[in-house]
Amino acid sequence: MKLINWWPPMLGTGISLKSISDDYTRFEVEMKLKWYNRNLIGIHYGGSLYSMCDPWYMFILTANLGKRYVVVDKSANIRYLKPGKGTLRCVFEVSKDEVKDIRSELDQIGKKDYTFLCEVRNAAGEVVTEVDKIVYIRKKDFDWEAFNQKSSVS
Repeated sequence: MKLINWWPPMLGTGISLKSISDDYTRFEVEMKLKWYNRNLIGIHYGGSLYSMCDPWYMFILTANLGKRYVVVDKSANIRYLKPGKGTLRCVFEVSKDEVKDIRSELDQIGKKDYTFLCEVRNAAGEVVTEVDKIVYIRKKDFDWEAFNQKSSVS
């Protein structure tokens, strides 16, 4: 999985996957400030900060929900709170209990958008950027006909 560090969007921004939990529920990512990922005033470029948060929740959920579900990044909202200087870090985590709850909910309703908060932190532990990641998840074999009939009866 650490081969993702060689994927051009990661390599080109200096983003590095540092660790993955054995059960794929937790990813730790870091980005050092380099000449090629800073903006005119010498801080991390906003696009790089977003790229740092982009794929991880989709990876976690795809790995933990399995092939019976479609998981797609849908949208995001980013808030720059402080200048991003030096090495920045972010941890992405969805617990096994959360995965179980998501699976149970999707087995009943078929599809839903889920929002996850990413907090990018500097070396002092201060949050410099927040990203709300919205991930769309759908059960592949959900019985839409039965669901629609049940909904129309209510």
